[in-house]
Parts: sequence; C-alpha cells; structure tokens
Amino acid sequence: MEERVFFNEGGVSVSNARFIVNGQTYAMNAVTSVKQGANHPSHAGPFIFGLLGLLVFAMGFQVQAGAVGAMVFGLTLLAVAVFWGYQEKPEYVVVLSTSSGESQALKSNDRLYVESVISALNQSIVHRG
Repeated sequence: MEERVFFNEGGVSVSNARFIVNGQTYAMNAVTSVKQGANHPSHAGPFIFGLLGLLVFAMGFQVQAGAVGAMVFGLTLLAVAVFWGYQEKPEYVVVLSTSSGESQALKSNDRLYVESVISALNQSIVHRG
C-alpha cells in the first residue's frame, strides 16, 4: 500500500504508516487512539505577586512620608503581576495510546496546531481500517 501523508508542517509528519515528531517516529499500526490533553499553568506566582502589590499599595495610604512612592511601587508590582498572569498560556498535548500505554508525543501552546495534528492522526487511524 502506498504511503499517504495527512499532515506535514513544522517538523511534524503524519502518514498512514508513521507519525514523526521531534525526531521520534511512531508506527501508526501501534497507535490505538489519540486524544488532546492540556497542561494549565497554576498562576500562583502572579497571584502572590499581585497580592504583594496590593499590600504595598495599601500600605502607602498608612505611611505619611513616602506614601506616593509606595503607592506607585505597589501599582507597578500589580501591573507586573497582571502582565505575568496574562502571558501564562496553557500547553496543549497530543496523547497517543498504544498497547504499552499512553505517551505525550507533542506539546505546543498553539491549540489549533495540536488539533490539526490530532485530526491528521485520526484520519490515519481511520485510513488504516
């Protein structure tokens, strides 16, 4: 049977015979299923940083001398926390199931890219019959 390519982009290739990603080759006849996973960031760091910024800002109201400097510093910490929290993105994962278990084959912050790879993998499984 001729090899048919379903996806070939960004160093990732999916055909009816193999799935190649990050220099690793998976035989498609060993893949029983594929699904999408996600690793979500905890946001604990930005949250604590933001609380610290609010605390410093609030303390600026209590102190007579240098209150403006404390308030500006507190607002700066708060702005950094908001920016930091906004920059944290979930990491999407292609999870392959084989007879030997599950493995995370590909990780990316681009959800649509991961969905495209998963769609190609599903097409390959269906094509295999």
